[in-house]
Amino acid sequence: MFLHLGENVVVPIKDIIGIFDLNTTMYSSDTSSFLRMAEEDGFVERISKEHQPKSFVIAEVNKMSKIYLSPISSSTLTKRANLDYN
Repeated sequence: MFLHLGENVVVPIKDIIGIFDLNTTMYSSDTSSFLRMAEEDGFVERISKEHQPKSFVIAEVNKMSKIYLSPISSSTLTKRANLDYN
């Protein structure tokens, strides 16, 4: 099964490591540093240039970590994937 992250980007659900709310996690300096370093190293893909990202998804693609900045909220992505973290 696949998870649609926005635009034309889909990722196999089995490859997803985590789905995170960008607004909540950006208050953490550790998360901000992590995303900045990942972007500098080329591991970040911004899905939409027109819409602000609301969440980020960490996945393993071809045995490498990849971070997708999605315009779709983390709660919507979690529902789409039928994941329940509670």
